[in-house]
Amino acid sequence: MNNNLTIFLALADAVIITDSEHRILAVNESYERITGYSSDDIIGKKAGILRTPYTPKETYIHMKTALQASTSWSGVFTNRKMNQDLWHSSITITPFSVEGIIYYVGVFRELEQLDRGFYLDEERVRNVQGSLLKVLAISCEIRDPGIESHLSRVQYLTKLLIHRHNERHQLNISVEALSLIAHSSILHDIGKSAIPEGILYKPGPLADYERTIIEMHTVIGVDIVDKIYAELDGDLFESELSTAKNIILHHHEKWDGTGYPQQLQGVDIPLEARVVSVVDVFDALTTKRPYKEKWSIELAVQYLVEQKGKHFDSEIVDSFLSLYDEELIVL
Repeated sequence: MNNNLTIFLALADAVIITDSEHRILAVNESYERITGYSSDDIIGKKAGILRTPYTPKETYIHMKTALQASTSWSGVFTNRKMNQDLWHSSITITPFSVEGIIYYVGVFRELEQLDRGFYLDEERVRNVQGSLLKVLAISCEIRDPGIESHLSRVQYLTKLLIHRHNERHQLNISVEALSLIAHSSILHDIGKSAIPEGILYKPGPLADYERTIIEMHTVIGVDIVDKIYAELDGDLFESELSTAKNIILHHHEKWDGTGYPQQLQGVDIPLEARVVSVVDVFDALTTKRPYKEKWSIELAVQYLVEQKGKHFDSEIVDSFLSLYDEELIVL
């Protein structure tokens, strides 16, 4: 190894130096202390000796792409120490060309040693958020034995539709935001937990006052979410619940302004609510309810088309139809 690189070994953070084939040439004392591997144990071995299945594959793909382009890369690894404990670290890897030979210098910072908090990678955060929100939604609507399947269908179709709509219109919505919309959709009717069963599951037509009570579920739902958020400390659910509140409050608004509770019109209705509106109505039509029989998929799709520009955003319906044409909409 070129002596010009040994200066990096004096850093306080853990440092690893490898050759172009990612074989370890040197590590510093911090690396030995954190991982439990001595230089004698690890020099000559591939850097992947610490790898675990807990680091997402996409992380390695992005790293490989950057290094092949001779650019620095930063990311987060979940590796395993010599004693088999997990080790979460933020790492920056920089390629150096010395006398025509490529070396990689990796500088690690152990996330467990931060002054406060704990580390969860983004994928695990999304999974935790989704799971907890699903439990919350189901527990609040436990009176309906069919609610879990309905919520799961709405969530699944919302995921399909928001991804397709994002692709078709090149909206450049981030992966995180797409995930938030899909996860949050499961809470769309959480306010119905406060509606009397006699009204909610009434088999016949609703009286005007009963319809007014049911329409209150959007505002009640937001109040429930606000109270949940008030009990949380930190940012783990802040964006999730903000997206959920848009869906809960506005998924019964209509494109032409005749919906409720605020009679919003057109693009004033949040995108996530416009998407869930299409999905929720489709699932309601194709599911047997106390007050109606089950519609066929074909009839439900026909209804969506008829309501373009009235109840629904026409472009979102077209995105839904593209999924239907590819036979991706199944019950």
